Amino acid sequence: MLRISKDYVVDILAKENKPAAFCKSGETVVFETRDCYDDSLTSEERPLGDGTRVYENPVTGPLYVEGANPGDILKAEILDIKLRSWGAMRTSPTGGEFKERFDKRIARIFPLEGDTIAYDDKLTLKLDPMIGVIGTAPEGEGVYTHTPGEHGGNMDCRKIVAGSVLYLPVEVPGALFALGDVHALMGDGEVLICGLETAAEVTVRFTVVKDTKLPTPFLSCRGRVMTIQSALTLDEAGHLAANKMYDFVKSVTGGDDVHTGMLMSLVSDMAVCQVVDPKRTVRVEIPEEVLAAYGYRLP
Repeated sequence: MLRISKDYVVDILAKENKPAAFCKSGETVVFETRDCYDDSLTSEERPLGDGTRVYENPVTGPLYVEGANPGDILKAEILDIKLRSWGAMRTSPTGGEFKERFDKRIARIFPLEGDTIAYDDKLTLKLDPMIGVIGTAPEGEGVYTHTPGEHGGNMDCRKIVAGSVLYLPVEVPGALFALGDVHALMGDGEVLICGLETAAEVTVRFTVVKDTKLPTPFLSCRGRVMTIQSALTLDEAGHLAANKMYDFVKSVTGGDDVHTGMLMSLVSDMAVCQVVDPKRTVRVEIPEEVLAAYGYRLP
């Protein structure tokens, strides 16, 4: 099985990036990732890190998928996420929903014990590992990995977990796929400014999907499908995500605007993915069984 070492990282998704590895459609690849702090935050006594940080929010890759051409869709099946034995968090006086409450950065290190963490002496939390940054290279100017967009990127969608399937646009030859910024646990919004940040080994199977239209980035997870959209405001991101799903549902059901709008209002759920990046991210979900009722199956 192909493996890409965490020695091969970038902090911008761009068509100019040299591929770290090549694979064929149908192959499975293991990505060794660094955490979002470039593995430099290792002590609660040093919340700014150990001074070795080189990359901002590094992602492993990029991977060149042979046969992936502009206009295609890259299907990425997340098969497994194996976490490091510990995770880190820190406060911020400059970002997040609570920045005015802190005058300095304070770090905490959490041992990851099986599938839980002991948050304090009273509360144990179950882990739910997810991928924060995952995407392909955009056709135009490169996008730094702290920012989400139509190419994917730093969407911080907590539904991108083992067992989920993410559909991404192919805008450049080979797609130039990369991922990183794994969280052992994160709530919707990522309101502090971080999740439980950790390094991981992520196993992904890739398939090039041709002659198919989907409102990418598009995700299938635990019996639900979702559009994921990012914009400068939550209002705009929510509008984009809702309307992307609307157009998709309308095409699947063959209904008119009234049929589609009423169905969406009955079965869709809108949720905030994150509010801490340069762009905000919102997802809109519907049950896969709704699509199945109209005979639709994802590629």
